[in-house]
Amino acid sequence: MTAISNSSVLIALSTIGQLQLLNQRFPSGILLPQAVWREVVETGAGQPGSEEISSASWLTVREVANKPLVSALRIDLDEGEAEAIALFTEQPGEAILLDEKNARRVARQMGLPILGTVGILIWAKRTGLIPTLKEQLDLLQSQGKFRLSQILYQEALKKVGE
Repeated sequence: MTAISNSSVLIALSTIGQLQLLNQRFPSGILLPQAVWREVVETGAGQPGSEEISSASWLTVREVANKPLVSALRIDLDEGEAEAIALFTEQPGEAILLDEKNARRVARQMGLPILGTVGILIWAKRTGLIPTLKEQLDLLQSQGKFRLSQILYQEALKKVGE
């Protein structure tokens, strides 16, 4: 199955050198709405993740057809989040990749299956692709400036027995 991604998961995993985990988790590929591509690759040129994402052959950019849904979602969300959610409704996959609280809330209200950066790292630890979750979470916070509550940090470590 495929997934639809917003920019935050792509950038966070790129920052800690773990972007390939997405391809391993979703071998059928990942779809990106045009707004996410623009944000990460075009507007974000030179920023973490830009080069890695532009050269990842397993990422496919798609245009969202349901512009009225994107407009409605833009009331609460940024353009990339709104397009990612709208694209998922048009081309459902295994999960929508979101980290931001508001976007996750909206996706949850719509009944969409959500997975974030921490969830990808938990999966990677459980499948033996990374040796320790703690090391990756610490890198996310220090190098990626990733905001992670202490409660979520501890819960994630507990889920993998660390």
